[in-house]
Formats: sequence, C-alpha cells, structure tokens
Amino acid sequence: MEVGEVVQELLNSDKTAIAINPGFGPEGFFNINRSVVVSWGIMAFLMILTLIMTAGMRVDHISKRQLIIETAVVKLKNLIGDGLGPEAKEYTLWITTLLIYLGFSNLVGLLGITPPTMDLSVTLSLALMSIILVQIVSIRKHGGIGWLKSFTKPIAVNLPMNILELGIKPLSLCMRLFGNILAATVIMDMLKAVVPVFLPAVFCLYFDFFDGLLQAYVFVFLTSLYIKEAVE
Repeated sequence: MEVGEVVQELLNSDKTAIAINPGFGPEGFFNINRSVVVSWGIMAFLMILTLIMTAGMRVDHISKRQLIIETAVVKLKNLIGDGLGPEAKEYTLWITTLLIYLGFSNLVGLLGITPPTMDLSVTLSLALMSIILVQIVSIRKHGGIGWLKSFTKPIAVNLPMNILELGIKPLSLCMRLFGNILAATVIMDMLKAVVPVFLPAVFCLYFDFFDGLLQAYVFVFLTSLYIKEAVE
C-alpha cells in the first residue's frame, strides 16, 4: 500500500459519529463528527479525573497523593508561565488547560482511537481560538488604537505584511498540528501493514506517545510566544 493511498483512505473515510436528519437544511449538515464525540469524551474524562484527584484535599497534613499532584501542577504552571513572561502570566491557566487537552487528544491513538487533532476542523478551531485570544490580549494591553497601530510597526510599509501575518499564524498552527498527527498515523498504518506486530509497538512509543506530547507542547509554545509578543 502506497503512502498516498493511506492518506486518501484516512482523509476520505466517513467521519460521522451521529447522523442527524431534522428534515431541513443540506443533508449531513447537522451530523456530529467522531472528532467532536471523542473530544467530548476526553473533556468528560478530564473532568472526572480532576474530581477524583482533588477529592479530600486539605490545607495541612496533606497526603502523598496531594503532594504529587500539587508538585506536578506547580511545575507545569511554572513551565507555561516562564514561556509567557511576567506580563502575561494571567493566561497561564488557559495555556495549561490547552496543553493538557491537546496532550490527551494526541495520546488517544494509543487506545486505537482516531485522535480528534487529525480532523482539520478541530485543529483550525483551536488555532483560531488561540489567535483571537492573542488579539484580545493585545487590545487589552495597548487599547484599540494601539492594536491598530501595531500593524504599521516597525514602519508603515509593513502594513500589508502584518495583516497577511494575521492570517498566516492560525494557518501555520493548524497545519503544523494536523500535518504531524496525520503523518504519524500514516507511518504507523504503513508499519502495521508491512512488518511484524512487535516493531509497530516499538515505534508506537515515539509516534503516538512522544511525538503526540511534543506536538501539543509546540502548539502551546507558539501560542505563548504570540501572547508574549502581544503584551510587549
């Protein structure tokens, strides 16, 4: 099986999880994709996991479980906060939440579930949310007039390029995440088709685990970088 055939099979496969036919509108317009259902499942899992992990927490005489959880949360927040810089640390929780969601979304491939980040509409939505947040941060920091003036920096002739960059950034975020997750899935499918079972399992540790976490971090790192630039 050629790479192109695998890609076409993955992209052209039926992505519908719940078919809804209200009797009006274009056929399939109201259908709910598998990526949406998987995202709901991930969010529900994270909410339940959070409730379980935070149950019984105390201010003093804390348990070892609470100590481990608090240490992990503090280190993660410090990692994100350092990337944002002191002027944008208020957005740490948002970026941390995004990192956790993306990390779990990319890791569901280990369970044989198609990652929601392999759906272009999901990665595009996340990229647009990030870029809209960056513009809101800039407006809050510099005001509406200051935000508009930023498109003329460092000199006025850069205006067309700065406007173009506004569209390129979410496209770059979207396609980088989508392309890497798609490529990892294609490679794993090719390996499963041509080599023994144990070898794909070894490569799975990289493509489904390490690379999945790496792509989640790259996405939030670039978002943090854009936010840091917006408050300078």
